[in-house]
Amino acid sequence: MEVRAAAPGVGAPGIGALAGIASRPALAAHLFTLIALGAWAFAATQVPPIALSGPWTTLKALWAFVTNPDQLAHMAYSLLHVGVAIVISFFAGSALAFLAHYVPVTALMIHGRISPFLNAFSGIGWSLLALLWMGATHLTVIFSISMVLIPFALVNMKEGLANLDRELIEMGRSFSRRGLRRFVKLTIPSLYPFMFATLRISFGVAWKVALTAELIGGGSGFGYLFDLARQDYRTPILFVVILLIIAFVYCTDRFGFEPVQRRLQRHYGLR
Repeated sequence: MEVRAAAPGVGAPGIGALAGIASRPALAAHLFTLIALGAWAFAATQVPPIALSGPWTTLKALWAFVTNPDQLAHMAYSLLHVGVAIVISFFAGSALAFLAHYVPVTALMIHGRISPFLNAFSGIGWSLLALLWMGATHLTVIFSISMVLIPFALVNMKEGLANLDRELIEMGRSFSRRGLRRFVKLTIPSLYPFMFATLRISFGVAWKVALTAELIGGGSGFGYLFDLARQDYRTPILFVVILLIIAFVYCTDRFGFEPVQRRLQRHYGLR
C-alpha cells in the first residue's frame, strides 16, 4: 500500500496555516494592549489631568523619573524592602514548617494556631502595628511585608515536606547515619520546586504589600513617593509608580522565574 505525504492545504494544514494559528494568541494579546492604550489615551482627553494622566504625559514623567537621582533612590529603597522581606519571610516560614515536621508536638501549634492567625491578619493591620511599635522606618516596611509573606512559605514548605519521597529518604538512611548529611543531600534538593514556588509567589505579593506599607509607615520607597504625589496632585508620578511596579513584577516573572520554572519542571518531571 503506497503512503503519500499530504500536500499543504490538502488533508493537513500547511506551514503558513500552522504559523498563523500559533500566532493568534500573541496577536490577540498585542491587539488588547493597543486597545487598552487607545482607551487610556481617549479617557485622558475626557477627564481633567488631575484625575487621569495620559500615556504621553506619563511617558514624559517616566523619563524625568529615571533621570532624577532622588527619585531613583526611592525605587532602590522599595527594591531593598521587598528583597530583604522575601529573604526573612522565606527562612522564617521554612523554619516553622521544618519545626512542625520534625517535632510533631509543635504541629498543631504551628499549623492550627500560628498559620491561621498570620493568614487572617491583614497587611494594613501589620503596617499600623509596626508604625506604632517602630515608627516610620525601614524596619516598619520590612516587618509588614515579611509578616504577610510568612504564611506563603509556611504552607508551601509544609506541602513539600508532606510530599517527600519516603523511599528516597529510607534509601538515604541505608547509606548514611548522619542526619544532617541526609537533610542537606536529599531533603533540601527534593524541596527545590516548593522553594521556588514560594519565592515566585512571594515576589508578586510583596509588591502589593510594599506600596501600602511604605505609604502608611515608610519614609522612603514607592509608597512614600506615591503619597507625596497624591498630596501635591502630581498625577503623572502616580502612574509612573504603577507602571514601574508592573514592569518589575512582569519582567522578573517572565524573564527570571519562568525559565527557572521550566528547568525545574524538566528536571523533576513536573507538569
